[in-house]
Amino acid sequence: MKFGVVIFPGSSGAHDMIYTLETVMGHEVVQVWHKDKSFYDVDAIALPGGFAFGNRPNSDIAPVSNLMNEIVQFAQSGGYVFGICNGFQILIELGLLPGSLLHNDPQKFICKNQYILADNPKTAFTMQVGFEPLNIPISHNKGRYYAPDDVLNEIEDNGQVLFRYCDSKGRVTDDANPNGSVNYIAGICNKNKNVYGMIPHPERAADPELSNTDGLYILESFVKWVSK
Repeated sequence: MKFGVVIFPGSSGAHDMIYTLETVMGHEVVQVWHKDKSFYDVDAIALPGGFAFGNRPNSDIAPVSNLMNEIVQFAQSGGYVFGICNGFQILIELGLLPGSLLHNDPQKFICKNQYILADNPKTAFTMQVGFEPLNIPISHNKGRYYAPDDVLNEIEDNGQVLFRYCDSKGRVTDDANPNGSVNYIAGICNKNKNVYGMIPHPERAADPELSNTDGLYILESFVKWVSK
C-alpha cells in the first residue's frame, strides 16, 4: 500500500508516522511537503501530529499550503485520509470532519499513555480492533473534542465515533477522560467512512522495541479496510 504523508513546518510527529508505516509495517511512503502542488499516486493520505506552524490556529495553514485543496478534493472523491492529533485538527479546519478541538480541561499540556475503547466496529480504524481497551500515547494541548448538540447527535446516530477514552478495564468514565472531551470522544470519522481523525497517536505504539504495539491494531485495520 502507498501512503502520502504530508509534512508541515513543526510537524514533530511526521517521522514517527513515516517510520511506522514504512519500517515497521513495510508499506511504501511518499513524503509530501505542504507546499507541493499535487500528490503522487497514493492509496491514502496521512496528516501526522506535532504542532504544525508552531501550533498556531490551523486556519493559518490553508492560505500558505498548496496541498489543502488537493486533500479536500481527494477526500471528497472518496479517497482515504486520516489525521492524528494536530492532523485531526487540520481535517476539522478543512471542513472534512465535524466539530472542533478546544484547549484541554484542565488547561495544560498532557503527555502520557491513555486507554481508549473502540465504539463502532464497522470503520477502517476499528474493524480489527475488537472491544478491548488499547493503551495509546496522547500528547496535546488542544485535544478536547467538542460539537454542539445537533452535530453531536448526528455523529452518534451515524456511528461516526471511533474511540472513547476509558480506563484500563474499558470503563468509560469522567475520571478516564484526560482532556474533557464531550461524550469522551477520542476520534471520529465522516459520514462516508473515508476520513478519519483521532487525538491519540497509534504510530507511537507500534514498535515492539517500545513494548507496546496496541497502535498496530488500528493502523493494520485501516490498511485491511482500504485494501479490500
